[in-house]
Amino acid sequence: MNNDFIKYQAQTSPYPLGMEVSHAIGSYIYDTNNKKYLDFVAGVSACTLGHQPPRVNQAIKDQLDKYSHVMVYGEYSQSPAVAYCKLMASLLPAPLDKTYLVNSGTEAIEGSLKLARRVTGRSQLISCHNAYHGNTMGSMSVMGFEERKQAFRPLIPDVEFITFNNEADLEKITTKTAGILLETIQGGAGFIQPENDFLKKVRARCTEMGAMMILDEIQPGFGRTGTLFGFQNYDVVPDIVAMGKGMGGGMPVGAFTASSAMMDLLTENPKLGHITTFGGHPVIAAACLATLKEITETNLMSEALEKEKLFRSLLVHPLIKEVRGKGLMLAAMTANASITNEVILKCQDKGLILFWLLFEGCAIRITPPLTISNEEIREGCAIILEVMDEISI
Repeated sequence: MNNDFIKYQAQTSPYPLGMEVSHAIGSYIYDTNNKKYLDFVAGVSACTLGHQPPRVNQAIKDQLDKYSHVMVYGEYSQSPAVAYCKLMASLLPAPLDKTYLVNSGTEAIEGSLKLARRVTGRSQLISCHNAYHGNTMGSMSVMGFEERKQAFRPLIPDVEFITFNNEADLEKITTKTAGILLETIQGGAGFIQPENDFLKKVRARCTEMGAMMILDEIQPGFGRTGTLFGFQNYDVVPDIVAMGKGMGGGMPVGAFTASSAMMDLLTENPKLGHITTFGGHPVIAAACLATLKEITETNLMSEALEKEKLFRSLLVHPLIKEVRGKGLMLAAMTANASITNEVILKCQDKGLILFWLLFEGCAIRITPPLTISNEEIREGCAIILEVMDEISI
């Protein structure tokens, strides 16, 4: 299968890991030799409830028996999408009450950027150095990592970059700014949290200048940091929230949410200001609704913070310089990329799945399903420490 994988399926890097997957259940993935791997990555934060979550699977099956795609987005009332957006409105702070469902996180970013320009009538967009918001042309334009962008220029013009947590840079938000886009916790840069009320200061500056504050919750969202959305940890309410990854329980989806007054601007002048064929797909929306109910009707969010404490207590080793992040969005930092690479690859050989971050080579990604057990956390951390003990530096 790997030969065909390389020959017929377009790749994202020259050296894919190439595990031949047979099946997955709970916190484990099994290869075609029936070797099991404890999953500390959750499909890069996407499999919020683990693999084959019963409530999500049942919702998918039930919806498949009713109808699948029937019409492009926004024309017919379809109960899974309507119920999902209504529940989301009840869980978010005012005025975030209307949601546009799309197919991926990067599409959510595209819609958010368009909405900011439509609301303000301005063109300038501000993002952060080492930010990652997706890989379509608009999202790439606000990616703060030139090495990944240069081959695809020219990109969207009038984009300015600031440094995350640098308050002095907030002076760059002016009356020319349509919106500033921030990851609530910087992901690819190394799971960097906002400090010294940085997000509140961004909020105040945006309000003063009439600019839109857009928060990218694609990784931190859906309970991973102990609250439904990461921004709820920092006492701030953005104008627009972009989401994806964990919202579908492993299914492909994204969304952006804002006030009704703002969202309604996409319906006219021009009409079809934003449109998608498969956004709000009933089967995907059913999975999202089941995922959201499971997260909010259980103790998974509060347990994420307790599991963070367990990880931090276990991941103590001379090769680990610090553990960054919050909840179950964690990164164990080593001294250099060589150590990180060796740990990730040797852990996979021993049956533990870890992964990299996009721009921070020293980081070992630890983003397991929220449903991971304490016993499984101990099992995986023991493998990490065992591998580290074998590394000579």
